[in-house]
Amino acid sequence: MDTQLDLAPAARRMAALVSDVPEDSLDRPTPCERYRVGDLLDHIAGVVQAFTAAAIKRPLAGGPSGDVANLAPEWRIRIPRDLDALARAWRRADAWEGMTAAGGVDLPAEVAGVVALDELVIHGWDLARAIGQSGEYDGPELEAVFAMAQHFAGSGVDGLFGPPVDVEPGAPLLHRILGLSGRDPRWRPPPA
Repeated sequence: MDTQLDLAPAARRMAALVSDVPEDSLDRPTPCERYRVGDLLDHIAGVVQAFTAAAIKRPLAGGPSGDVANLAPEWRIRIPRDLDALARAWRRADAWEGMTAAGGVDLPAEVAGVVALDELVIHGWDLARAIGQSGEYDGPELEAVFAMAQHFAGSGVDGLFGPPVDVEPGAPLLHRILGLSGRDPRWRPPPA
């Protein structure tokens, strides 16, 4: 990889979203059909820890859970703190070199960094939409996420998180990423 990516903007966005989660929303649906908001927060917490460990080449065993029953009581403080640690870990040049592992999968570190970014971007959108925010996000790092989504779509993988969803021609880059990864950019939470 010629240049390392900056995960800090996506991590800051996710931290702000976590801070904005209303107290009574842990049972709300998300665009990710298998997760309610509380489940998604637990998954995000696990993803952040797994990819921080991947950056420093000390992989954790297993993968993130995604069950509100496992969500730490201090999640509103812990997740933003861990997101900052994730961004700092991936700022190191050696985080992008060699091999590492995340979620029990061995992979090149440069791929792991892009996957970490993908998780922040897509699950950030999931969380934003679930709590009634627009979820729109635009940053130079989206090109790398889009390239990865295209790679998976072109290799016969049925979307990163589900079957691909058609989006309008000329849609914003984030919407094209969402569609390739199995998200419908038009998703709205059901009326309360």
